[in-house]
Amino acid sequence: MNWQATVLTLFPEMFPGPLGLSLAGRALEKGLWTCRTEDLRQHGLGRHRAVDDTPFGGGAGMVIRPDVVDAAFAASQAPSDVPRVYLTPRGRPLTQQDVRRYAAGSGVLLLCGRFEGVDERVLQAHGVEQVSIGDYILSGGETAALVLLDACVRLLPGVMGCEESGVEESFSEGLLEYPHYTRPAEWEGRAVPEILLSGNHAAIAAWRQKQAEEITRERRPDLWSAWLARKERNMAEAVGGAAQTDHFGV
Repeated sequence: MNWQATVLTLFPEMFPGPLGLSLAGRALEKGLWTCRTEDLRQHGLGRHRAVDDTPFGGGAGMVIRPDVVDAAFAASQAPSDVPRVYLTPRGRPLTQQDVRRYAAGSGVLLLCGRFEGVDERVLQAHGVEQVSIGDYILSGGETAALVLLDACVRLLPGVMGCEESGVEESFSEGLLEYPHYTRPAEWEGRAVPEILLSGNHAAIAAWRQKQAEEITRERRPDLWSAWLARKERNMAEAVGGAAQTDHFGV
């Protein structure tokens, strides 16, 4: 059974978009995943298929109606066990852990907002996760949905040529990835670090780990703090386990 992405949107023609190319596109052709859209406008009201209305309490902009979104959820026929995700700048930040969780299941259902957003009640009624791809505002959720789908699809079995590519990369171990170099060994007076030409794999691994740590500490202090805390926790658990083993004489 392939991995199925279902997208509720006012602009179904935006999908699969760039995901129809490169690795994701080839995987789509092979049937490793599918992309289905449900047009919110098809569930609009009246002759003009209205999907939005003015917000209670006043304010600028329009809000997508709960009955319209509810009808789109029902028409999507997505399995009840797949995560339902609303892309919104007020959601929690999307992480690689989220991506792994979505990719490990049978698919994901994505709701793309427009205007001022979606009526909160329908999100609550359907247990929708609210997720953000960054602290900035887009015209709608479609671009964010493409980002999330790209991150998920590349982790599906058979999509990447080298499965290790999904392991040794940024965020896989809580750190940003180390720098990369390729031929020529010297370019415009800049040489590749000698350690990478040594053939000493243990030394290379240690260098890469050190580089990952330094880059993370410099560029992402939030990730660095979390990584240090996790490292201390793991060490404490290891010491505790060893003490328990000694106590029981195992």
